[in-house]
Amino acid sequence: MSGGVDSAVAAARAVEAGHEVTGVHLALSANPQSFRTGARGCCTIEDSRDARRAADVIGIPFYVWDLAERFRQDVVEDFIAEYRAGRTPNPCLRCNEKIKFAALLDKALALGFDAVCTGHYATVVTTPDGGRELHRATDLAKDQSYVLGVLDERQLAHALFPLGDTRTTKDEIRAEAERRGLAVAKKPDSHDICFIADGDTQGFLAGHLGSAEGDILDEDGRRVGTHQGAHGFTIGQRKGLRIGHPAADGKPRYVLDISPVENTVTVGPAEALDIRALTAIRPRWCGAAPTGPGSYTAQLRAHGGETPVTAEPDGDELRVSFAEPVRGVAPGQAIVLYDGPRVVGSATIAATERSVAPVAPVTSAGG
Repeated sequence: MSGGVDSAVAAARAVEAGHEVTGVHLALSANPQSFRTGARGCCTIEDSRDARRAADVIGIPFYVWDLAERFRQDVVEDFIAEYRAGRTPNPCLRCNEKIKFAALLDKALALGFDAVCTGHYATVVTTPDGGRELHRATDLAKDQSYVLGVLDERQLAHALFPLGDTRTTKDEIRAEAERRGLAVAKKPDSHDICFIADGDTQGFLAGHLGSAEGDILDEDGRRVGTHQGAHGFTIGQRKGLRIGHPAADGKPRYVLDISPVENTVTVGPAEALDIRALTAIRPRWCGAAPTGPGSYTAQLRAHGGETPVTAEPDGDELRVSFAEPVRGVAPGQAIVLYDGPRVVGSATIAATERSVAPVAPVTSAGG
C-alpha cells in the first residue's frame, strides 16, 4: 500500500473477493521526506500514514517493511550506474523486478502469504494447463503492463491486480474510494521518479556523478557547444542542449549519441534517430521463452504505442527488427514484446542499428 488511491482500492477489492489481506507499506528511503512535493515522489512518511489510515478503514492489519537498503542497491545505485555508462534506465521496471516481486514477494511467501496484490493496471490470466500469463489491462488508457514485463511465470503465479480487469476510469476509482470512506480518494497521483521528489533528475545525477565540462559535437565531429556532464543527456533529447548556433539547414538538433568515456554528446537531425533494429540483453519471459523468430508488437516506453517487430532470442540476447523505423530509442531502455494483449517478455536495449549510418566523428573537436 503506497498511500495512494489505487493500492487502497485494490486492497479493499481483495478483501471483498474473500482474501485474507494484510496491508504493507514499503519504507524505501533511509531519510524519507515528511511531505511529498505536490504530486511528486512517494513512499514518504506522509504516504505511510495515508496507507495506515486506509488499512484501518478497510479493516486489515498494517505493517511498514523496511526495504531501504535493498532499494538503494538494486534501484537507486543501478539508476546512477546506468547513467554513468551513458544509458537511460527505467527505475520503475527495476523496482518491480527487484523489490515488489522479488524482495517483497520472497518475504511474503516466507511468512506464509500466497500472493502480492498491487494497484497496477494489468491482468493475470490462467491458461488451461494452469500456467499464468500477463495481459494488458482491460482499459488500455491506464495499462501498466509495460513496467510489469519483467515478471516471470513464478512471480505471476503469486501476483494479484484487482484493478486490471475492470473498465473503470480513474475518476470512478476515486469515486469508489470516496464511497468506501478512504481519505486518499482525492490524493494526487505520484509521477516522475519516486526517489527524486523535486523532479530534478539532472541535479540528482550531478550530485552523484559530479560535473565535468565536455563537448557537444555535430555528426561531422565539429564542436557546436559544451555541457557540464554527458550524464545529463539522453538519446532523442531536443530541449536543453544550449547549442550556440543553429544547424546549417535551420532545423532542430537532437542527441544522437552519448560517450561517457570521452564525455562527449553528439547531436544531429531528427531523421538520424531512426532505428531499424536493436540488440537487447537480459531477456525475461512471462512464461515459456520463444524458441525461434516470431512476429510481435513492441512497446519501447511506458506510455508509448506499439510497433510491429520480428524478434528472435539468441542465448542471453534478443535480436529485434522493426517493420518500420522507430525514433528516439536509447540503450538502457526496456523493450517489451506483446502477442496481442499478452506480454511475451522484456529485455534491456544494449545497442541499436540506425536506418542511416551516422558519420564517424573526427578525433579532434577543434576550436
